[in-house]
Amino acid sequence: MNDQPYLLAIDNGTQSVRALLFDLQGNLLGKGKVELEAYFSTQPGWAEQDPEYYWRCLGEACQKLWAATDIDRRQIRGVSLTTQRGSLINVDAAGKPLRPAMLWLDQRRAEVRDRIKGPWGWLFKLIGVEQTIDYFRAQAEANWIAQNQPQIWANTHKFLLLSGFLTHRLSGRFADSIGSCVGYLPFDYKRLKWAKPGDWKWQALPVRPSMLPELVKPGEQIGVISAAASAHTGIPEGLPLIAAASDKACEVIGSGGVEPSTACLSYGTTATINTTRSRYLETIPLIPPYPAAIPDRYNTEVMIFRGFWMVSWFKEQFGYSERQRGLELGVAAETLFDELVNSVPPGSMGLMLQPYWSPGIREPGLEAKGSIIGFGDVHTRAHLYRAILEGLAYALREGKEKIEKRSGTPITRLRVSGGGSQSDAAMQLTADIFGLPAERPHVYETSGLGAAIDCAVGLGLHADFETAIHAMTRVGQVFQPNPEAQAVYQRLYREVYQPMYARLQPLYRSIREITGYPA
Repeated sequence: MNDQPYLLAIDNGTQSVRALLFDLQGNLLGKGKVELEAYFSTQPGWAEQDPEYYWRCLGEACQKLWAATDIDRRQIRGVSLTTQRGSLINVDAAGKPLRPAMLWLDQRRAEVRDRIKGPWGWLFKLIGVEQTIDYFRAQAEANWIAQNQPQIWANTHKFLLLSGFLTHRLSGRFADSIGSCVGYLPFDYKRLKWAKPGDWKWQALPVRPSMLPELVKPGEQIGVISAAASAHTGIPEGLPLIAAASDKACEVIGSGGVEPSTACLSYGTTATINTTRSRYLETIPLIPPYPAAIPDRYNTEVMIFRGFWMVSWFKEQFGYSERQRGLELGVAAETLFDELVNSVPPGSMGLMLQPYWSPGIREPGLEAKGSIIGFGDVHTRAHLYRAILEGLAYALREGKEKIEKRSGTPITRLRVSGGGSQSDAAMQLTADIFGLPAERPHVYETSGLGAAIDCAVGLGLHADFETAIHAMTRVGQVFQPNPEAQAVYQRLYREVYQPMYARLQPLYRSIREITGYPA
């Protein structure tokens, strides 16, 4: 028997769940994928999913993996898990869900009924951040459930992220990775632990310490595959389950971008730009960096909430032709959109888009709305599509400059992953707008690879994270900036894109006051 060790990574994203088999060189050896219905919505703005649906699909993805490969499962040394962030589940003492999961896309708001008391309240008033704190409280899923479904909240034994729920299903333990803790929870992002007693978050949320899972660092063993999980998934019973991190954090190490001078762009449903650091650094004041997939490290993230969701939005609203052709050719409609991009010159003939399709917290603020300016009779849906991609790249470049300003470290390299990175046109305009080479990792499944790296280090199959990342990641294709396009983008970015938000902000406030949208 070949004794080559293999690693199983399970990646439960928003659009699909994948079971991925890697070797110690970072080669993807097998894949089982199940497309997900992203969410259901019983009221406008709600986004929920049955937690049991995720568990069923996870099992199906594993079974598809076994059917697609002839690997001896005895060669698999361990399992790791990465999931979408910020999706929360109430469970009873047996781990049974009490209600649908509230997903990170959910837009309902809790009432903010009183002020934070004591020294924290005085401090927030003094420094003028009460609105930001109120935003946290209104967004918190726990507050909405406690206010609107008090019996469910009273019966909740544990309040888990999707990662914690699936960890319990795989191992029987109520535990989660520190690297997965991104959400409206009483988590101390600076100390990378649950908040201390007396922290303001215990006032802001109805969560009790007993409702939270045990936290484990990325790369540490979080449990073993139970007999029940083995029967459901086909994963050998007793295999070590090694803590990984959230999908965005895993993408960073899976793309190999762990030096502070390297920025990792994720062109996913949410678009992000991240750097990895050993010290806590708030790129935007009061917005914390998130836990990295390397223990005791931080990802300085700037997020565009809707991100490449806008590509799906364009496909549904304007992409009928590509949807039909895609069905005929047996390919995804998105793969045909590069034809639209390449039919339009850099700068989209002056059509400029700011991708604030969802409001922010501080930069942009709560009143923010998306905008498109510069329309003329020459513009077509192709110009609009290219403007979407350009607008996302402008926004992430702005994030890059914020990170550089706050950290004092110039960013000199770009690694781009996520679904949007599969578009050559998107990669090229990213290189042109940033004025830097845009590097595509050697494998598309970077979040799964990042989880496999955590697994390899945790099992001692690689000595440390530096060794594992060097061995398991590498650059695939590189897109160099085109000087002529770069010059056009530089002027549009500095002279048009950057002033847009400040000039339109008063109008956004009026829209919000007149229409009540966004709430």
